[in-house]
Amino acid sequence: RRRRLALSCRECRRRKVKCDHDTPSCANCLRNKTQCIYKAFSDDAPPYIRRPGLGRPGDAVDPGSAAPRPTAASSSPPSRAVHAHTIASTPQTDNANGSNVASDGPGDLPQSMSARRPGRQEPTLSDLLDRIQKLESSTPRTEAGRSPVVHEVAGAEPVARRPPAGSQQEWQAVLNKPRDWGRSRWISKAPEFGTMIRCYSEIMCKKSQDASFQAPETTRLITEAADFLQKCKSRAKSIKVSRPTRSPPSTEAGSATYSREMADVLAKLYFTSIESAHRILHAPTFWAEYEKYWERPESASPDLRHKVNLVIGIGSSLYDYGDAAASQRRTELLHQWIYSAQTWLSGPLEKDRLDISGLQVYCLTILARQIFSIGGDTVWMSMGSLVHRAMQVGLHLDPKHLPAMPALQAELRRRLWATILEFVVQSSLDAWMPPRIALSEFDTEPPSNINDEDMDESTTAVQPRPRDTFTSTSLQLALLESLPTRLRIVELLNGMHSELRYERVLSLTSELTSALQNQATLFQSPGNGSTPFHRNYLDYLTRRFIIPLHYPFSHQARVNPLFHRSVKLSLDAGLALVSPEPDDGMFTRLTTISGGMFREGFQSATTAISLELLTHVATQRSDGSLHRVHHYRGFLKQAVRDLIGVSEQRIRMGETNVKSHMFLSMILAEVEAVEDGKPVEVEVARAARDSLRFCEGLL
Repeated sequence: RRRRLALSCRECRRRKVKCDHDTPSCANCLRNKTQCIYKAFSDDAPPYIRRPGLGRPGDAVDPGSAAPRPTAASSSPPSRAVHAHTIASTPQTDNANGSNVASDGPGDLPQSMSARRPGRQEPTLSDLLDRIQKLESSTPRTEAGRSPVVHEVAGAEPVARRPPAGSQQEWQAVLNKPRDWGRSRWISKAPEFGTMIRCYSEIMCKKSQDASFQAPETTRLITEAADFLQKCKSRAKSIKVSRPTRSPPSTEAGSATYSREMADVLAKLYFTSIESAHRILHAPTFWAEYEKYWERPESASPDLRHKVNLVIGIGSSLYDYGDAAASQRRTELLHQWIYSAQTWLSGPLEKDRLDISGLQVYCLTILARQIFSIGGDTVWMSMGSLVHRAMQVGLHLDPKHLPAMPALQAELRRRLWATILEFVVQSSLDAWMPPRIALSEFDTEPPSNINDEDMDESTTAVQPRPRDTFTSTSLQLALLESLPTRLRIVELLNGMHSELRYERVLSLTSELTSALQNQATLFQSPGNGSTPFHRNYLDYLTRRFIIPLHYPFSHQARVNPLFHRSVKLSLDAGLALVSPEPDDGMFTRLTTISGGMFREGFQSATTAISLELLTHVATQRSDGSLHRVHHYRGFLKQAVRDLIGVSEQRIRMGETNVKSHMFLSMILAEVEAVEDGKPVEVEVARAARDSLRFCEGLL
C-alpha cells in the first residue's frame, strides 16, 4: 500500500510530536538543540539536511537546477559504480550563501535531486544515472576534421576502436536488421562507398538527405530499381518456400540416395579434398562402415546413415555435373539430408549423440550447412553447442591425461578437436563475434603427421613422419600452426573493449604472412603429394583473415598516408583470394555454390578491391592524371567485372541474394561515369536498375 509523503523531520517523527515544518530548523529541534533532518520523498530515500533557501519536499524546482552540472570527465562515460560514488561524496554548494553542505554518508543526495514536482513518481538514483550516461554517450567526442574511428595521441601509435553497434549509421539503417554486421559498420566509414550507399538508401525508400538523387531522371531510375528489387525479393521468398526449413521434411529424405557408383565417386572426392584439411573421419574405418551400409541400408544406425549421406553430399559440391539444372535437382535432395541430420542432432540428447560418432556427424553438418547455404550465416551460434559437446566428452584434454585408450582413438580425438578449433575461429571471423574457446582452455596436442593407412585398431603406438613429408594430416597441421595468430586476430577484432593499435595489427599480419610463406614452401615443392585444390583451400582459410584485420585502417589511407600499407595488404590478399591457382575446377565450383566461410572470404576480397578502385579513381581525378595513366585502373576494373561474373554464376547456382551483383555494378558504373564525365548519380542509379532487372530474370 502506498504511504503519504513524510513532511515532518526525523526527530519529530521519532518523538511523535507535531512538526511545524519550519526551516532551517523546526521549533521542536530548536528547543531541544537537536539537528533537524528531513527525509526525501519516502522512507526508502536517504535523509538530507534542510538549509535556508531550499524548498520542502514536493516543492517545484527550476528545471535548469535539476540538470547535472558538467564536469571535466574523461571522454569515455564512467561506470555506474564510479559515477554514483562521485555524486554521493562530492560536497554541494548552496545556491543562497555559497556554503558547502557536508555529506553525512554516501547516501546523501545533491540539492538538484532533493526537490521535485509533487504528484509524480520520482526517479531513482539509477534512473538519473542512466539519463546522465545517455547524455554523455550522445555527446560528440571527436574534434572537427578528425576521424571518429582512429584516435591519435601525442607520442603514441594510432588506435582504432570498434564502432558502437548501436550507433545510427546510414548503412545499418538501410539494412534494417538487428544482427551485428561488423563488416558493414567499417564499410560505412569509407567515404568512397558514400554514393553507392545513398543510392541504395533511395531504392529502399530510406531518404538519404542528398539532393543529388532528387533529379527527375535519377528519381525515375530509382523508382524502377525499387520495383525490380521488390520482384527479386518476392521470387527469392518463393524459392525459399521449398527449402526444408520452410516446409515439412520429406519422409523419404533418409532413404533416398544416389546410385552406388555415383556415391563412390562423390565420397572419394570428399576424402581427397575437404577431409584433407578438416580431419573428421578415419578413412579405413569409414570405408569399412560404408561397405556395411550398402549391404543393408535400411538397417543402418542413424549416425552411420547421416555420415554416409553427408560425405556424399559434400563431395557432390565438387563434382561437375555439366548441367546447372541437374545440379540443382540433386541439391534439393542434399538439403533434405542436411535438415535430417540437424534434426537428429537437435533432438533429446541421447548417448548415441554424445560420443565421437555424434561429434563427427555434427562437424559434417557444420560443413554441409555452409557449403549449401542452409543456415550458414548462423554457424557461430551452433559452434557453441559443438564446443560444449566436445568438452563434455573430454576432447579439450589430451588423451595422455585420460584413461588408457588405443592409439587410433587418441589420434581421432586430437584430429577432431583441431577441426573444431578451426571451425570456431572461422565462424567467429564471419559473424564478427568473440570465439567460443580460448587457448588457455585446452591442452590437447596436435595430431601426428601420419597417414590413415598407418594405423588401425591394433596399433599400439604411432610413428610420426617428418614434418616436410606430406601425409593425410599435413594440411590440418599447417592450419594449426597459424591458429593461435588467427585466434588472436578475431579476439582483437571482436573484443568488447579491444583497441586496434596499428603496431599490433602489423605484428599479427607479419605472423600470418610468415605462416603463409611456410605453407608455400612446404606444399609447393615438386612431388610432395599436395594438389592445387589443397594449396588453394589452405591459402584461402589462412589469408582471408588479413582483410578484416585492416578494415579499420585501409579506408583512411587517403587522409592518413600512415595507413597505406593496410591498403596494399588488403588489396594483395583480395586479389589472391579471387585468383586461385589453376586446377581442375573443384575449388572454383566450391566457392561458387557455397555460403558461410566460403562466401564471406570473397565478400571481403570484393570490398578490398572495390575500395582500391574507387580510391584510385578519386586520386587520379584530383591530381589530373585520370586520362593519362589507366593501366592499373583497367586492371582493377577487370577484376570487378570478373567478380560480377562470379555473382551472376552464384545466382544461377541457387543464390537468392542479388545485392552483391548490384553493388559491384554500381561501383563499376561510378568509375566509368567519372572517366566519361557523366553525372555519377544518374549512372549509378541506372546500373542498379539494370542489375536488378537482370538478376530478376535469373531468379
